Amino acid sequence: MSDAGAWGFTDDRGVALTAVHRPERVVAYVRAGAALLDLGVTPVAVYGSGHDGEVLDPVKAGGLAAAGVPYLGPGRTLDEEAVRSLRPDLIVDVTYDGKSAYALDEGVPGRLGVSAAVLSVGNELSLSAIIGRFGELGASLTGADGPGPDVVASAEAVLRSVAARTDVGVLALSGAGPDQVHLARPHAWPELARLQELGVRLLDPGPGAGANWLTADWEHAARLDPGLVLHDSRANAVGPDVFPPVGHARVAPWNPETPPSPAAYARFFADLAASLQEK
Repeated sequence: MSDAGAWGFTDDRGVALTAVHRPERVVAYVRAGAALLDLGVTPVAVYGSGHDGEVLDPVKAGGLAAAGVPYLGPGRTLDEEAVRSLRPDLIVDVTYDGKSAYALDEGVPGRLGVSAAVLSVGNELSLSAIIGRFGELGASLTGADGPGPDVVASAEAVLRSVAARTDVGVLALSGAGPDQVHLARPHAWPELARLQELGVRLLDPGPGAGANWLTADWEHAARLDPGLVLHDSRANAVGPDVFPPVGHARVAPWNPETPPSPAAYARFFADLAASLQEK
């Protein structure tokens, strides 16, 4: 905007937000807050989702804990007076349907008298578009250009080269217990869809109920014959120390809520390239 003090941003619900001054005190959903931190905006606090407990999930936290950003607990049970005491001038959440905030009760911003920016992380946008939208929000809050796409492009180029030299079948999943697993449908996840575009051979779990996941037993997962399993590493999922071996597949962590920042996804792509090359 021409006035350096004024601020405006249209979020992914189509809501036009304006303020006389650029927001400086941001409260955000953990995933959004971790991305904003990478982009130069340090939230005054973050909150979790319905999957989260009273302690910040270190997998979802990015650099938030190291930066000393307080965690307020799950968004649906927020202590609104505690939030009010932080004097926020913007709340940032994510949406999977382009309509409603994922982690926060819709009435909270209104009751607090605070504007809310809600950005899409669903599969109606490509991964690059999702990262770009967070970059636009970050730039609007800092008044400076954030990290460019070059860091992601470089990591993608390496991953594309590695994928072209391997034929490893990759299965992304979230462990539900020793007898049950949620198998990711690659097209439903922007980062998995991007991996397919880069030449990684993502395995589809097959027909059945569920738009994002197919819930099955571990024997079904093994029959898909993956060479590499990307397991949901969040605290609410069961890890490889509990779930049974998936055939002879190696395992590597996958955070389905990776912060939508260039730095975070560059690390994910670099780590996957290394995992694909392991023997």
